[in-house]
Amino acid sequence: MKTYQANDEGYYGEFGGAYIPEILHRCVEELREAYMSVLDDADFQREYHQLLRDYVGRPSPLYLANRLSEKYGCRIYLKREDLNHTGAHKINNAIGQVLLAKRMGKTRIIAETGAGQHGVATATVCALMNMPCAVYMGKTDVERQHVNVEKMKMLGATVIPVTCGNMTLKDATNEAIRDWCCHPSDTYYVIGSTVGPHPYPDMVARLQSVISEEIKRQLLEQEGRDYPDYLMACVGGGSNAAGTIYHYLDDERVKIVLAEAGGKGIDSGLSAATIQLGRLGIIHGARTLVMQDADGQIEEPYSLSAGLDYPGIGPMHAYLAQQHRARVLAINDDEAVRAAYELTRLEGIIPALESSHALGALEKMSFNPDDVVVLTVSGRGDKDMETYLAHQHV
Repeated sequence: MKTYQANDEGYYGEFGGAYIPEILHRCVEELREAYMSVLDDADFQREYHQLLRDYVGRPSPLYLANRLSEKYGCRIYLKREDLNHTGAHKINNAIGQVLLAKRMGKTRIIAETGAGQHGVATATVCALMNMPCAVYMGKTDVERQHVNVEKMKMLGATVIPVTCGNMTLKDATNEAIRDWCCHPSDTYYVIGSTVGPHPYPDMVARLQSVISEEIKRQLLEQEGRDYPDYLMACVGGGSNAAGTIYHYLDDERVKIVLAEAGGKGIDSGLSAATIQLGRLGIIHGARTLVMQDADGQIEEPYSLSAGLDYPGIGPMHAYLAQQHRARVLAINDDEAVRAAYELTRLEGIIPALESSHALGALEKMSFNPDDVVVLTVSGRGDKDMETYLAHQHV
């Protein structure tokens, strides 16, 4: 049977793998050997699920959005990851990886962050588990997400502003990898998305798959069947999308719609629509689609959303797009902001700017009245209030 999951070498078709400097080979190999046995271990599962329930507040609700459904002529359920502790899906992965790091005997945690949500989630778990934590964040993002920066500091993490390149997520990731190269024996690198060398894309997808596990259960309860007609999510690196679709990847009854950041338009030169604009290349240890110029130099992505401006894409999503298993739509800044205001006015939910890209895809779809649509609201909009206010004329 055809499967869209990673193979044993960490490839999704031609995408994935581990392309890493020699100095990190042992770290990545050690992680690859440990992650499946730890994730499958009954003690790990018990501790992980207890924390998801009692600390994060899972299961997150699956909410039938009546007014939004009426507008788009179908049944739209919102998977409310915005209601998790720390305000996004990122905490699911952070708890899992820090538990894994402890079991591997690591004593120091590093992470990269763009919008700050993964940084906050990692800093939160490190405070909970008494682990020192350093978070790399591009200086541009430090400025536009300063509330999250202050939260990380309050939680006891060291935030390191990165001043090279575009000073955004790609550059923060570069610096985190550099740190890891210098401290391979005691340091564990918590990657926040389904990117990086194998086993990260598969491991992060597995830790986030609690989302689709709950969707199955909740839909059965509310609709009498455990699958939707459509699953919709935004995609930057792709972890909330991977979690949303994980248990449905091989179920062809379910259509997958992913929304990437169009920025000011895919032809504008100011975009982060990697699936539309990218070519095969290697970034941060994985072979995937990468925004690059004719010489293979990585091009700087642009999005109003600090969490979606990554010049690559998770190898799972590159493969799903290539195989036409997922339909990928580029949603521009103005469309995302408009969708955010629409959800706020219709349902009283202020979504994160990342999630607003998934909402912006609704108007590009045509649904039947009996279609069941599940759309993941990956985070809440507190961190984006200043951006929304600056663009409310849109």
